[in-house]
Amino acid sequence: MIGDMGYRVTVERTEDGGFVARNERGGEVVFGDAVEDAFNPVELLLVALGGCNIVTVEPLTAQRGHRLVRLGMVVESEKVKPNRLGQITVTYDVELPPDDPDAGRVFHDVAKRVHERHCTVSTALHDPTPVEIRIPLAGAGE
Repeated sequence: MIGDMGYRVTVERTEDGGFVARNERGGEVVFGDAVEDAFNPVELLLVALGGCNIVTVEPLTAQRGHRLVRLGMVVESEKVKPNRLGQITVTYDVELPPDDPDAGRVFHDVAKRVHERHCTVSTALHDPTPVEIRIPLAGAGE
């Protein structure tokens, strides 16, 4: 059942002034401006969007018998206000198999469907997902 598919991460400040996110499986992502070469939160949003699409497109294209020679992408955006991104653009970088005349069409159709219907991150950005912020009262022991 879809309602049972939950996600949970923790995010906390590290001793060096950066931040670390952890999932329940033990994975970690270090980020923040205080850590040299680390991703910032906006870049992580772009990674999440690109990652969600590409990890879904690749196996679906291969399952249809069209294994791409190379599959990559660039995900980019600009801040249009201090707290607002402009349009996000996802540009695929694909090398099609030279002996497969249908691979391009199949890839195109799969990538479009994945973005529009199957990638949870794409749909959360396109049809905004409500976000509830819980801030405990200072000194309340929460």
